[in-house]
Amino acid sequence: MTHTRTHMAPEFTSAGARWFKSSYSDGAGNNCIEIADLADTACAGVAVRDSKYPDGAALLFAPDSFSAFVREIRHGRYAR
Repeated sequence: MTHTRTHMAPEFTSAGARWFKSSYSDGAGNNCIEIADLADTACAGVAVRDSKYPDGAALLFAPDSFSAFVREIRHGRYAR
């Protein structure tokens, strides 16, 4: 089986994105995500990537969609 990686994260970095690791990351390199606020870039959204693969794919959310997602998490909608 061949795996294809989408290389989007470097594009965000070259667009001026600054990545921030989640405060919930465990410090051991597991369960780590990074977020970049792209409001002041041509992408104008919020990007999320796996910190173990900074050159790999990243998800891009519209600002309102990301805010709604975070709000739902805080209200326990996606609790384990």
